[in-house]
Amino acid sequence: MVSGAAAPVTSNPSARVIYLIRGLASEETREQSLDVLCKNRLTYDNLAVLLWKSFGTMSVLLQIITSAYRALSSDGLTEKALTQVCNAIALFQSVAFHPDTRIPFIRATMPVYLYPFLNTMSNERSYECLRITSLGVIGSLAKVEDAEVIEYLLSTQIFPSCLRCMEVGKTLSRTVSTFIIYRILLSEKGLKYCFVLAERYLSVSQCLGKLVENLSEDDAENLPCLLRNIIGCYLRLSENERTRPQLSSYVPWKLLDGKYANIVRSDPKALANLRQLVCNLRTSKSCTTHCTDEPPTSSNSPGPSIP
Repeated sequence: MVSGAAAPVTSNPSARVIYLIRGLASEETREQSLDVLCKNRLTYDNLAVLLWKSFGTMSVLLQIITSAYRALSSDGLTEKALTQVCNAIALFQSVAFHPDTRIPFIRATMPVYLYPFLNTMSNERSYECLRITSLGVIGSLAKVEDAEVIEYLLSTQIFPSCLRCMEVGKTLSRTVSTFIIYRILLSEKGLKYCFVLAERYLSVSQCLGKLVENLSEDDAENLPCLLRNIIGCYLRLSENERTRPQLSSYVPWKLLDGKYANIVRSDPKALANLRQLVCNLRTSKSCTTHCTDEPPTSSNSPGPSIP
């Protein structure tokens, strides 16, 4: 049994990680073991595998995470408990991202235990901390091109949960949830999922529109990433020629003016996507000649132009 919170001094990183993981089993050492593992999770290459394969460890993390359910419903989550839950979720993210544990992680349906945190409607600090940490786990899954991961996310209704986060979360939560939607839309199965029901397509279009209308330039750190994800979602939706005329009525022209083009100008891909989006939304067939070059500036050109 681990008798102290601090790991022994050793030149073997694996031994240190194993010691800390064992510390999760005891309530006396759990808090500090969680804290040390979470703070150093990026430096321990084998952490995800050891967490997944260590007997009882994932059950302990689940116990910590699910302990927040009742506390949240009664607004009784203490700062100490919040920190422990967020640390446990952060360790989930390590398991979700590692190539050797990602598929076993989703086949065990572990992410569904985070969905209650994504479906809350409050943006108070404790709710937002749980929301953004949980989104980090889903984002780690979504950033990898894997058909099984996309299939899993769609089967567990992550799509509407992310749309909800885009509406009620703060800028960072909105950025990550929009990134997840974008990554799903990049897959053919994800795009088909979006278009199979008119109500679902309408919900996505309207949610993106609200995001654009509520963009805050005060959050300069996250705004470029959020804009890049919004543009990417719109561009993917605009590739459907059948619904493109309707989409043009949902995209706020505010997104297409020079101010936001200047914000993403340092990101060549985002700027190119914005220009392509403008091109797709135009009704003139002649716009195709400008899709890869500087857009036209002539007043006779239909639609907005990105300088």
